[in-house]
Amino acid sequence: MNETPVSSPAAEFSAAQAVAAGTDFAELKVSAQGLFWNEFRPADGACRVWRWHGYQASCLTPDGFSVRSRVYEYGGGSFCLGGDGLLFVNEQDQQVYTQPLDGGAPRALTHDDACRYGDLQWHDGKVLAVQERHGQGVQHCLVALDENGVEVLAEGADFYASPTLSDDGSRLAWVEWDRPAQPWTITRLMCRERSAIGAWGPARCLAGADESLQQPRFDAQGRLYCLSDRNGFWQPWGEVDGRWQALPAEPADHAAAPWQLGASTWLAMGPHSYLASWFEDGFGQLGLRRADGQVERYASAYTRFRSLAMDDAQLYAIAASPISPPAVIAIDRASHEVRILAGGAEVLPAERISLPEPIHYDSGGSTAHGFFYPPAHAQGPAPLVVFIHGGPTSACYPVLDPRIQYWTQRGFAVADLNYRGSTGYGRAYRQALHLRWGESDVQDACAAVEHLASRGMIDRHKAFIRGGSAGGYTTLCALALQDVFRAGASLYGVSDPIALGRATHKFEGDYLDWLIGDPQQDAERYRQRTPLLHAAQIKVPVIFFQGELDAVVVPEQTRSMLEALQANGIEAEGHFYGGERHGLRKAENLAHALEAEWKFYCRVLGQ
Repeated sequence: MNETPVSSPAAEFSAAQAVAAGTDFAELKVSAQGLFWNEFRPADGACRVWRWHGYQASCLTPDGFSVRSRVYEYGGGSFCLGGDGLLFVNEQDQQVYTQPLDGGAPRALTHDDACRYGDLQWHDGKVLAVQERHGQGVQHCLVALDENGVEVLAEGADFYASPTLSDDGSRLAWVEWDRPAQPWTITRLMCRERSAIGAWGPARCLAGADESLQQPRFDAQGRLYCLSDRNGFWQPWGEVDGRWQALPAEPADHAAAPWQLGASTWLAMGPHSYLASWFEDGFGQLGLRRADGQVERYASAYTRFRSLAMDDAQLYAIAASPISPPAVIAIDRASHEVRILAGGAEVLPAERISLPEPIHYDSGGSTAHGFFYPPAHAQGPAPLVVFIHGGPTSACYPVLDPRIQYWTQRGFAVADLNYRGSTGYGRAYRQALHLRWGESDVQDACAAVEHLASRGMIDRHKAFIRGGSAGGYTTLCALALQDVFRAGASLYGVSDPIALGRATHKFEGDYLDWLIGDPQQDAERYRQRTPLLHAAQIKVPVIFFQGELDAVVVPEQTRSMLEALQANGIEAEGHFYGGERHGLRKAENLAHALEAEWKFYCRVLGQ
């Protein structure tokens, strides 16, 4: 067997460099005052609003503030434009602040420490928002905020998202859902109408049977539209010719799972026209569908688009490609010329970047999907690192991920998997994980190794598996229940689903019932799929990474799993980070974890 090196002097791309390249963007907003976005830089872990105006970018968020909502723990919709200023959620206290665009200091608009806010929208002097109140349980509602206080617009449902008003302010639409549903399983599109004297009428349900709805939009004429997966994919539906009907669309998902608030992957323009991004074989596309049925495509060099915005002359998006990290781009609507306004800096020379190759393979009687990244240099079949994304109702994308390049530069191949249950391949594929978490995802991870090894692309005896959060659970299940991987890494991963169910937050309070079953009625299924109970079956080394402030996967879970392995004489290593929540954000911690994981695998391989 040919030995493949897992490091090379010619491949110096440090963990610190990989982390520094992890700048990301969110929430584009455009107005006459410019283009605005939220920017996260790993160097300090803060999120700051930037403004593009007069052909230059400037940061508006002063030191001591970070623009990030924690509604539903995952946040989103953390700022909006209003009047002559900015309104945003401050990460530390979760209150809404106002800030003038001339550089003045932020001033608190809300003063209720029991509340969090997210999904901010501005209309006619008020901020629309999802309010999350902590006290005797956690309650959610839709509110309108101004200097005079808080007006409740909708309450009674368990969860709310996407409050939006028609241009004339006469119609309010939103998405809501009740436990045990998830926002990607069953939701309702709701609407209230305002009378001539300003009084709101009763809420009416416009759509929502066995479907998931997201991102409602009004056009200039006050017609309402929304993405629905009623026909198998998240596609645009709307009020056309007096009835609710599907708009012409590609047979593909036009959005990802709504884990965060404030997503914008499509914009309604009229009864039969819209701007949208959608997925084809996992690759993102951007196009404007016109009333005549023609689709005008843009920015074909990019493979993922988020936070769409537009004005009369330009289209705007946060976009990424296999050779460039996320960037804020502006696209001329007439010439299709693309300009990069922020981000997109070169991480590695293009010739050194490992490019994603789509893979489709048999697993458990179905087809699973993913992307394969060959090593930057190899002699013979390479060692493999299988990446398992979190969620698990989430997805990976064929864009430049500095973490993946960190591995390929060191002689590893990477398989980034969209196992059954991932988004981007339609409702049926997404629902395939129902009651099968810890089973079908594990099958898909193991089948990927067999698929690649049978084609001589990797060394099956040097396969590793890693994942964060839900991906960590799949990792631990695979190590405990299968004999495929040489070692693994769990980053704030679930080791005890029952304990997770007791400690987790409201947004995911019923998620485990959907993924595995009822803890009482399906106790045996939980026992079979609880890595902590099968720690004795793990015979290979494992490394753990965990934030001490994690409210989703509490540190005690990780410590229990680590101690169980060590008690069994298994090589197990744990790293715990103070000040970190669910997912590492500080640059020094991210770099430390990445390098520690690589060194751990090298020791396992005896190198």
